[in-house]
Order: sequence, then C-alpha cells, then structure tokens
Amino acid sequence: MAMAMAAGAASTQAAELKPEVVDAIRRAAEAASAPAPRYPVLPAAPFAGSAAAPAASPSAVPAPAARPAERPASNLLPAPPPRSPPASVPPTRIQGRLQVADIGLVINTADPYSVAVGEHYIRRRGLSRNQVLRLALPTASTLTLEEFEHLRGRIDLRFGRKTQAVVLAWAQPYAVGCNSIGGALALGYDAALCENSCKPSRPSKYFNAATARPYADLGMRLSMHLAAPSIEAARELIDRGALADGSLALRDRQPVSVMLLTSNDAARAVRTQLYPPAGPLPGLGVNVRVEPSLVLPAARRVLMVSTGAVRLDFPSPLDWVPGGLGDHLTSYGGAIDPWHGQSTVMEWIASGATASHGTVSEPCNHLQKFPHPQVLLLHYLQGATALEAYWKSVAWPQQAMFVGEPLAAPFAVPAWAQAAAEAAAASAAAASGQPPVAVPVAAPPAPAVPPATNGPASPLPPSSAPAPG
Repeated sequence: MAMAMAAGAASTQAAELKPEVVDAIRRAAEAASAPAPRYPVLPAAPFAGSAAAPAASPSAVPAPAARPAERPASNLLPAPPPRSPPASVPPTRIQGRLQVADIGLVINTADPYSVAVGEHYIRRRGLSRNQVLRLALPTASTLTLEEFEHLRGRIDLRFGRKTQAVVLAWAQPYAVGCNSIGGALALGYDAALCENSCKPSRPSKYFNAATARPYADLGMRLSMHLAAPSIEAARELIDRGALADGSLALRDRQPVSVMLLTSNDAARAVRTQLYPPAGPLPGLGVNVRVEPSLVLPAARRVLMVSTGAVRLDFPSPLDWVPGGLGDHLTSYGGAIDPWHGQSTVMEWIASGATASHGTVSEPCNHLQKFPHPQVLLLHYLQGATALEAYWKSVAWPQQAMFVGEPLAAPFAVPAWAQAAAEAAAASAAAASGQPPVAVPVAAPPAPAVPPATNGPASPLPPSSAPAPG
C-alpha cells in the first residue's frame, strides 16, 4: 500500500495541495474523533533466556532480579522475512504541542549529575524558578514505594494543572518495583503487575490522542529522563533537542531517513508487522526504508530507527539529524544497569539520538508495551515534541522509560514562519478588503494511513491470557 501524507503549511510559498492529498486530510480529520483502535498483539512470548518476574505481595515492592545472560542474536539477515499487512491506526490530528511553559523540571540534589544537567536545561530552555523542583532522592536504580510516593507527592505539591509533564534530570532511579517511574507517575503504581510483569498492563488514554494537555484533560502527568552516559553527553543531548526545533518543518532541505530494521531474532522482530511500506512520503522530505539491520551504519540523515535486538551493533555516532528517535524492542532496554547484558537507551543517546524508549522489567513481546512505529512517526511529523510522540505511541506504558530532550520538535513550524504566514494573510486581506483569516501554520494536517492494498487490516483485541515469560 502507499502511505499518503500531507505536509503542513510550512512556508508562505508552499505548493497547492493535490486533490488526493486534500482527500487524505479530510479522511484523517473524520477519523480524529473516533476512538483509537487497539492494534494486534501476538500471544506474549518470553524472550530467549528470560526468567519470569519474581512474585510480590501488594505491600512489598520487589527489586529487579538478576537473570541469565541472553544469547546474542545475529543481525546479519540475508533477506527480510515476509511481512503481514501493516495494521493501520487512523492518525489523530494533534491539537497543538507542549511548550516550555507546560513543563516542570525535577532535580535530585543528592546527585551531582542531576544538578549539573538540570542547571544546563534551565539555561538552554529558559525555565522560570517556578518550573523547577529540587529535592533529595536515592541514586539507586529502584525506589521503594515509600520513596516513590514522596517523589510523587512533592511533584503534585509543586506543580499544578498548568504543568503537563515533568523532566527528570537524572538517569537513576528509573523504576519502582517492576513499574517505571514514568509509568507510575502517569498511571499510578501497579503492584499487581509485579506478580507477573508479562501480563497486559494498564492502558494509556493518551495513546494516539489529540490533546496537548495530558494532565489537564486526562489526569496523566507525563515524564522523560534527561539520561545520558555522562554530564557532557547530557549537555550535548539538551543542545541537540533545542537545535532540532523547527529544523525539518520547511521544504528547502535534504530528505531524512526513517530506518525500520529487520532481523532474524523472531521474538524481538514482532514490530515488523506494524511497519508502514517503504518509500518516500510525498511533500515531507522523509524516506521510509524497511531493510536489514546491517545497513544502519551507512544510513545518512537519520530521523528515526525502529528495530528489535538484544544488543545493538552500530558505530557511534550515527548520522542523526537533531531530534532523531531510536529504540529497540528487548526486555531491559530501559534498565541501564550493566548486569542485564543488553543494550539500553543509553547507547541510543550515546550514538547521537535525541530520544529513546525502553522497558525496565520483563514485558514479554506485547506490541502494546513498545512504540508503535506508525503512531510515533505520524505524530512527530505533525510537529509534536519527542515526549508527546513517544508517549502517544505506547498503549501500555506502565513499564516504559522514556529518555531524551522532551521538547525537541523538528517538524514544528518555527515562530518566524508562523509570523510571516500571518503577515502575508493580513496583507492579502487588506488588499482584497476582506477581514484577515487565521492561518493555522503551527498545526499541520494529520498524515493519513490508507488500508493495505494486499488485504484489509483487522486489528484484534489484546490477548486475555498471555503466556508468562
């Protein structure tokens, strides 16, 4: 099938939209009011070498258990396996995006990394004093339930309904029991999940949502960690995020690549059924490539990478554009402790990515627990921030850790372009004697994903009895 997408009015000299593009926009707008469908899930299978999550009583919060090292999976795949038709998720037209004033920053005063990185973020993004919370936390990977409730209480006390998301200026802690800190902040702590972390987890009302006010509209306080291998790497991450803003919104630029990678690791390659077809996205300067993992090091101007692997095998840095998103489906991509023996979100950030995602406890390969590639890409192309695009792409984020510079928005129309468009509209209205018309340059149309041509997509409800792993 062909994925038709419409570009936003990024400049006053944009070409007139073709009729088929206008029709795609109309269909997307009609779909925007419909509830987001669930997408297919395989019977949950444990990853090779995984052990089941330890049992826990509701009053006890278990720490992550050590487990055997996994057998590395080769990424040298001669040819991609046959893929099922992509499961179409009607894209939602976003209603604005998060701005600097919508976020709060949390700094752990007991962690020198957090203090240094937090101060750099304040300066780079121009945060006010009221947007910063300083408190002392343990620097271990996992908080106790009591420590987490202290953190959540301080966040709620400091930030009101105006603060839609919080930026956590640290790499650790990242979990409370089997829950990620981000999942527990947004959805509440789920003790029952820790009895079997392979079970379906709480659904997110924010999945494929239109709103840019997740806390005010949905009661979900989103978060993202400013996590990097070092203080200097974190400062570079923050600078990449700021540099990304509006950098891909205009048409006079070189194309960027979306790398959707295949491998012969069957358990971790389940997202290939959600990949859109390869090819250029008309009018957007984006080229989708569905190829074996071994081609990634040679890719140029990379915007997004989606893959599944125990360990990543690519040089650092990759040729990322500012604002690049990269993640791999595996058990412990969000658990940055080296003893897990897997690549983590830290390797994506070290390679030059601006944001990433990983799970902090054994999720099994439920598709809903990982970013949906189409939803991630389609929201990002509309001008959503990295934090919004990633959170909107994960249907069950209870175990998800999101890292990166949250406000990076390469497809958001720059303020000067918005002002130029409004000035041109006002000038045209004055010349014609008509009242000026608002120009919604900052809200590009939702790209549309038509049904697969080789068979209708039939999203299935989640499995009710997944196999433990």
